[in-house]
Amino acid sequence: MCRLFSITSEEPQSPIVAINALDVMREGHDGSGVGLFLSDLGGTFEELKGAPILSGIFTNEGLKRLDQFMMNLGFMTKHKISVKTPKTPPPLTPKRDVYLIRAYEYPESWEGLAQAEIELRLMQTRLQLRRMGEEHEDMIVYSFWPDVIMIKEIGDPLKVAEYLGLDHEELRARVILAQGRQNTNYAINLYACHPFFVQGIASMTNGENTAFVPIREFLQSRGFPGYVGYQSDSEVFTHIAHYTVRRLGLGIESYKHIITPLQDEDLLAHPDGDFLKQLKHTCRRLIIDGPNCVMGRLPDNSIFLVQDRKKLRPAVAGGKKGVFVFSSEMCGLDVAIPDRDKSKDFQPMHLDTVIIPSDRSEVRICSQTEPLALLH
Repeated sequence: MCRLFSITSEEPQSPIVAINALDVMREGHDGSGVGLFLSDLGGTFEELKGAPILSGIFTNEGLKRLDQFMMNLGFMTKHKISVKTPKTPPPLTPKRDVYLIRAYEYPESWEGLAQAEIELRLMQTRLQLRRMGEEHEDMIVYSFWPDVIMIKEIGDPLKVAEYLGLDHEELRARVILAQGRQNTNYAINLYACHPFFVQGIASMTNGENTAFVPIREFLQSRGFPGYVGYQSDSEVFTHIAHYTVRRLGLGIESYKHIITPLQDEDLLAHPDGDFLKQLKHTCRRLIIDGPNCVMGRLPDNSIFLVQDRKKLRPAVAGGKKGVFVFSSEMCGLDVAIPDRDKSKDFQPMHLDTVIIPSDRSEVRICSQTEPLALLH
């Protein structure tokens, strides 16, 4: 199993908050890796909110190729974070040349483009860089998107955080997703490390997805270039969320109706039964087989939490106005927000979707048995 932690806060938080929560849950992960997703950024990046930020790991030669590639496209650097690491990395962590977090100015040729076209081109640029890196093994590119930073590395989360200096003031963010990894493969591929991200939507999963192959095949048949990768069977959860919200135009409340639809007899009594029956039929190849617990972030910086029907992976939601947390274990929530009203903590069941809206005002609970009209 892995361990997951998500925090959304009115005030920017250090990634160390998430790392400390993972550390108290260390019995649930083996210290083989850590993944971080940061958005709604503070510091200088907040002032550059619309500028795309490139996150990844590069060799010195890869960095040269990156610079030439980006210059050819017309991207100019606006701001960057310099990560200066000690000479000796912690155990299991490879020695890297460059950890890159760099914000760019858009090419002049992109002026006047529709937002949808800009978002498509940003994703295509990231995918092209990824292919370049895989060909020469000199680039690992996690994200290229406004107001998003992603960091992934092999090794114990606490030691990696100290090594990379993740207490850096410019890495503070109002939304943080963090995963402490349990290695299930002989060789660790960082593209298999959660969280995953595509066009404003991120997610991470604790569990296993034995329905991975038919889900992957369905997504790849949709003709969308971002549904690629799949070094992890959990990446499909991010892509299904993207398909739900960005392709079908549905709210995240419909996500569970796609991945874990109600039984046919329950749909007969549901006020939106006809629509949900059609949705179930159309998206039947996206039905998951767990157990899985999924935490994610949407483009408006709201966060969500769901579990599948088996509900064998733990999770709890809690907090106070202005700051809320999802955590795999209660101890992670305790270390992050010890002064909350614990009587309001909520452990979702298999029908529930838990949402913390972007205003951080409440824990919102949606049940699959409720009319969809009441959820908007």
